[in-house]
Amino acid sequence: MKYFLSLVLVLVLFVSCKNDPKTEMQNTTDIHKVTAQEVINVNEYTYVRVLEDGVENWIAAPLTDIKVGETYYYGNAIKMQNFKSEELNKTFETVYFVQKISKTEKDNQQSLESSPVSEKSGSQRLIAEKKDITIETSGNTITIEELLKNKEKYNNEIVKLKGEVTKYNPAIMNVNWVHIQDGTAFNNIFDLTVTTTAEVNLGDIISFEGKVILNKDFGAGYVYEIIIENATIIE
Repeated sequence: MKYFLSLVLVLVLFVSCKNDPKTEMQNTTDIHKVTAQEVINVNEYTYVRVLEDGVENWIAAPLTDIKVGETYYYGNAIKMQNFKSEELNKTFETVYFVQKISKTEKDNQQSLESSPVSEKSGSQRLIAEKKDITIETSGNTITIEELLKNKEKYNNEIVKLKGEVTKYNPAIMNVNWVHIQDGTAFNNIFDLTVTTTAEVNLGDIISFEGKVILNKDFGAGYVYEIIIENATIIE
């Protein structure tokens, strides 16, 4: 089940579309052999209308060079229904977000068997790049290190943190997903996920106030070990 979390992180990292509130999420894990019928490339990922055993579906993946008429394989997938792409101004009745589209079955089989992130951890410590930054705390703001060292103490509490926005993906599951770093770390974890309705930009230095949630289960077999939810920007 480790690959489900990895795929969800891919979704958070690459999808910049707005989901309908009625979006349903299911997972599939078999290797699929498909033929590309139509290809639409947008900013950071690729939509492909594919044919598999006489059935057409839409799949979406991180930007990939796909050619109509050729055969491809995909494995890890999350099925999303009533999904609206703002970039295309199009609502897909069903679209499968996939971790990888490859020319060989072997490439996807390997991705099924390995994942850079453990099932029980929402940390991206093995895929995020640690920034060389030092951000001073002020007032009752705590550091990421302090939070992680004492996460049980802060569980379900409102905390204030200040960090640099290192990743930003808007309008996924009705919230904006922000990753921040402040230069501190604990057990090699230095990246913290924050969900918010506020809009930010990469590189912004921002103070957030939000609720600490441990072992947040979003379903589909993935759990965030720690996440800050419903955060607001403070001065």
